[in-house]
Amino acid sequence: MKKLIEDIQTTFESFQKDAATQLDGNKSAGTRARKSSLELEKLLKEFRKVSVAESKK
Repeated sequence: MKKLIEDIQTTFESFQKDAATQLDGNKSAGTRARKSSLELEKLLKEFRKVSVAESKK
């Protein structure tokens, strides 16, 4: 679970950096931000699954 949370934090930081760069007009940063958002979605779904399993123990 700890590794999963670290992965979420790392991916979110990457998303924030690329999203901010996109606002400055960098189109390739927008592509990276969208990719990070998809990875983040998968990680958050996994977190929810693990969290529910942990709460049932």
